[in-house]
Amino acid sequence: MLADIGKCVLGGVTWAIPTAANSDHAGSNDGGGPSWVASIVNAIGNSACTNPDGTFFWETTAIVITWDDWGGWYDHEPPTFLPFPQGGYQYGFRVPLIFVSAYTPAGYINNNQQDFGSIIRFVEYNFGIAEGALTFADARSERNLHQFYDLTQPPRTFQTIPAPKDANFFLHDTRPLEAPDDE
Repeated sequence: MLADIGKCVLGGVTWAIPTAANSDHAGSNDGGGPSWVASIVNAIGNSACTNPDGTFFWETTAIVITWDDWGGWYDHEPPTFLPFPQGGYQYGFRVPLIFVSAYTPAGYINNNQQDFGSIIRFVEYNFGIAEGALTFADARSERNLHQFYDLTQPPRTFQTIPAPKDANFFLHDTRPLEAPDDE
């Protein structure tokens, strides 16, 4: 099923991780990271493909955009340090999280602290899996992102995200496929 979705939405090409030039990692990108993300969101939002029940992908998809590290730039908020036993895996500096869906109110901002476990909790919440059942991160997480997703409202119409580079650029990018970082 996922392979079929990938073919339908992205013309048979699946992008899982951007190349170094198309990432947001400092020192290795050319500024294409936001366009890379926009091209994936636009592919899902503008897809004419439908699910087995006839709904469009946009109407049934939640896209969680986040970064794997903070980038080394200034943050006025100090990182949270947890006591033992949770302290073996610290939260660290904040990273952005953007939630995109047809059921997220336009312009919605939530200032509650989330963590990577919140994403797993959201999956558990939506698919009836016991909270904290999958990893240590969701077991300690206190939120599940459901406040970003209001299914009592009709789905919003997708609005294409303008970007300097589109999916066609990334599909035909002939630059070397270098990893975005060496971690």
